[in-house]
This record gives sequence, C-alpha cells and structure tokens, in this order.
Amino acid sequence: MRHDEFAVRLEPLRHKLYKSALLYLGSESAAVDAVDEAVYKGLKACWKLRQPDYFDTWMTRILMNVCYDELRRRKRFVPLEDVPEESAEDYDGLPLREALNKLPEQLRAVVTLRYFAGFTLEETSAALDIPRGTVATRQRKALQLLRLELSEEVTE
Repeated sequence: MRHDEFAVRLEPLRHKLYKSALLYLGSESAAVDAVDEAVYKGLKACWKLRQPDYFDTWMTRILMNVCYDELRRRKRFVPLEDVPEESAEDYDGLPLREALNKLPEQLRAVVTLRYFAGFTLEETSAALDIPRGTVATRQRKALQLLRLELSEEVTE
C-alpha cells in the first residue's frame, strides 16, 4: 500500500479510532495522542499490509496496542495532574464510564469496538484476532455485567 492510498483509506476511519481510544484511555488528549501514534506506526508499516481489505481492522489493532502500551505505562507512573477530562461524546455519563472501566480488559475491548466504534461482529473478531463466537460470548457477558453495575448505581 502506498502512502497516498493509506491517507485516503484512513480518513473515514479516523473518528472510529478516536472514539475507541477515548474509551480506552479516558481523556481526550491521551486519545488524540494514541491515534496520532497509531497513524504514525501504520504509515511506517503500510507497505507490510498484504490484504488492503483488512485495513480498518489492521489500523484498529495498531491503535489497541498503542492504548494497551499507554495503560501499562500509566500503571508504572501516576501523574499528579491525572484528573479526568469532561467529554462532549454521546457516552459521557459518568456511571457508564465507571462501569466500563470496571470491566475486564477483554470484555471492555469488545464493548468498545462493538458499541462505541461501531464495528460489526466480524470486524471486532478480526481486530481482536479471536473467533466470532468468542466476540458474541464476551459481548453478552459484558452487557450482563454492565447491566448489573448500572442497576446498582441507580439503586444507591
């Protein structure tokens, strides 16, 4: 894949990548940085992409790896200015964000890609490199846990 083709294919995917990173990292500035880093890594390696049909899932996988790296880095260093930013996104209800953060990483990845980035089961399966049935199972389990967590929020 050439660099100009990379840029054309990336443009419609940019918003999905940003929303996914925002859900993983929890702050707008960290999400923008993660998307920038993923685009940079993707651009450097775009010549390695063998099947251009999988560009979206390939870029999503790169972004998820960048987000995982950032989360691992945060566990080692806790900055004093670590105050959550408010977001104007459609999910900015604090109970939902907290409930998502309490989910195990595997379940959070499925929910993030399926409901906030708008991926299909097949796209999510390809991005996470797991079978389609596993995506469906994790999605069902995550939704049950979210329902339970959010119903506890309402009763308190």
